[in-house]
Order: sequence, then structure tokens, then C-alpha cells
Amino acid sequence: MLYLKEANLEDIQKEYEFITQLPEDENGFTNKDYGCSFEEFRDRILPKYLENAKGINLKPGHVPGTEYFLWDDDVIVGLFRIRHYLNEFLENGAGHIGFGIKKEYRGKGYASEGLRLTIEKAWSIIPEDEIYMSVNKDNQASLKTQLKNGAYIHHEDEEEYYTRVKRIC
Repeated sequence: MLYLKEANLEDIQKEYEFITQLPEDENGFTNKDYGCSFEEFRDRILPKYLENAKGINLKPGHVPGTEYFLWDDDVIVGLFRIRHYLNEFLENGAGHIGFGIKKEYRGKGYASEGLRLTIEKAWSIIPEDEIYMSVNKDNQASLKTQLKNGAYIHHEDEEEYYTRVKRIC
């Protein structure tokens, strides 16, 4: 069974293994925690994820955001981030949702279903009438995943497409 689960302490070992195996920067999805030690993850990174979700101790210019791991039964296959609202930087860039699927699970529908679940969850969090996302132009698989989940290309620049998903009432 496929489901999203918010970052938490009870799954720390599997979350740590996933984070340290997801590349540092791939196709526009950044993992600034790549290569961390278990102690760093336990003492600094995971607590920061939990604080960010509650809007606690945010860096200037940052907004609250929640890290959701995509599980297939008892295995983490992906990571989805929901930023709770937009600031100017996010509105003109990364948007509300970012996601990455572990390499060995790509091409199997995990991104599409994970994004569907994430969009569903985002509507209960974000105040905007549209979900904003972006994707590198060389990442056609991610663009296809977004379009499959109701996104449309709002605009583009040399490097990225900026997509939106309209709220359906």
C-alpha cells in the first residue's frame, strides 16, 4: 500500500537511510542533508524538519514546510515537500511542492501517485487558490508527472517550466 507519512522520530532509521541515499542535487530537487551522519540526522536535521512543519525557528525568508516520506508498505520510495504558503522567492521559483523518488523506484508510477497524494494533502494546508511548482526543462519525466496530476505550464524561462494546479471547488 502506498501512503505519505510526515517525518517523525519513530521511523528515524529508515528516514535517515533514505535521506543519505537520495542525491544532493538531481534534476532540481535538492537534498542538503545528503551525506550526513546518523548523529547529525538525529540531533539536528530531523528536529529541524519537525520544527519547520510547525513554523518554529524558521530562518529569515523561509516559510513553514512539511517533509512527507512516500512509503510503499514498509519501504520509503520518495520524499515530498509541501511549503505551507508562498513568499516572493517561492512564488517566482520552487513553489509549494518539491519531490524526489529514489532512483531504483523511478518509472514505476511512484512519482505520479505520490504527487497525487501530496496535492490532495496540500489543499488542506495552503491558502492559495493554485499550487505552484517548477521543474527543470531537462526533467521531462517530472513535467509529465505534474501534468498528469492536473498541472498546466504557467510560464517558463531558459531553465525551468513553472506549473500550477488550480483548486477545484
